[in-house]
Amino acid sequence: MKVPGRTVCAAAGIALATTLSACGSGGGSATASSSGPIVIGASIPLTGPLAGFGYFEKWGYQHAVDVANKAGGIKIDGAKRKVKLIILDDQTNPNTTVNNVQQLITQDHVDALLGSCTDSLVEPGALIANRMGVPLVTPCAATNTFAATAKWTWAWDLFFNSENLTETPFNTADQLGLKAKTNSKVAIIHSNGKNENIIGTVEWPAWAKKHGWKVVYNTAVPPTQTQFTSSLQAAKAAGADMLLVVISPPGAIALRKQMVSVGYAPKILVEEEGGEPLQFAQALGKLANGVMVGGYWDPSFPFPGAKQLEQEFQAQTHQTGSQHIADTDTAATVLLQAIARAGTLDKTAINNQIAKTNGTFVAGHVTFGANHTSTLPMVEEQWQNGKNVIIAPLNRSTAKVIFPLPTG
Repeated sequence: MKVPGRTVCAAAGIALATTLSACGSGGGSATASSSGPIVIGASIPLTGPLAGFGYFEKWGYQHAVDVANKAGGIKIDGAKRKVKLIILDDQTNPNTTVNNVQQLITQDHVDALLGSCTDSLVEPGALIANRMGVPLVTPCAATNTFAATAKWTWAWDLFFNSENLTETPFNTADQLGLKAKTNSKVAIIHSNGKNENIIGTVEWPAWAKKHGWKVVYNTAVPPTQTQFTSSLQAAKAAGADMLLVVISPPGAIALRKQMVSVGYAPKILVEEEGGEPLQFAQALGKLANGVMVGGYWDPSFPFPGAKQLEQEFQAQTHQTGSQHIADTDTAATVLLQAIARAGTLDKTAINNQIAKTNGTFVAGHVTFGANHTSTLPMVEEQWQNGKNVIIAPLNRSTAKVIFPLPTG
């Protein structure tokens, strides 16, 4: 992708990012002036299919920066300096992610980076940061697949493990006694994106077998698909009482509407990825009721500042919050605290301090393993009257489950 006004080393995507040779300098050098701000950059999806995630990411990152600046900034070489956050829109396009991250490093001379959202956007940007020697802390990429993508030196990930995510619906059905009220047949519709394909072809089928369900239908669709009539008719014909879906938000919204049009009414519907953002519930209204989605944070959790974070978001935006305000605030706070501990903008020193992170943040406890990841535990959430509530496990539930899935 040709970007006016800047030189790009290579086209994007994980394969090209992996082989990209560094076109800027990172490593141990501190590039900022001795009196200028600390510059943090992020490329996130503010437009495109994943914009519903990017909206909350932007707020979470900015919140952490605002907290640091209200405290006077961060002391670097003995003097406090404010933090400047540069956010670029990756348009839900990994090519743009790579171009943006390169611009942030080579033109904006960032001191460190924050990541995008979903594996398909996070990993290409992280590979560039890793190649060019710039510390990057990211949420919103499954820790198991992130760890398997590269031997990370400069990139760090805090999020859930997709194996935990994909078993949670089955654990929920067991714990709440829902499975006994079904025919134990499950259908799967998944995007053929990298992580979505693993979820749909490997993880969900494996957990289904372990928990005594039979997969009677399984199909892959392009990431941008919004027409699912034939797939839904096939799942209906197969008699699946549970439907597991992992697709983008526009697709998830369309699929739920099309379920009504084809008369398919499974007793359990799980829509991962696309069923999570607030825009899903806003677009569907009552049709969102009863839809389940994996979760990793709620303001009811006993983490420092959890309730306050949700309250601040609602006060500023007049909207219902999302768990993404927590993991993004946490990722940015982890990075800013590492910079403060380093007391310098030397990138190696900052990176070494990120590795030493060990504390409880608004999203939970964070400590990075040898694979540069920190995994957050999972809960099962469900949309109920425009709000995402926790239905399992029972010791963390905030509402009773809606079962079976309402028909309309």
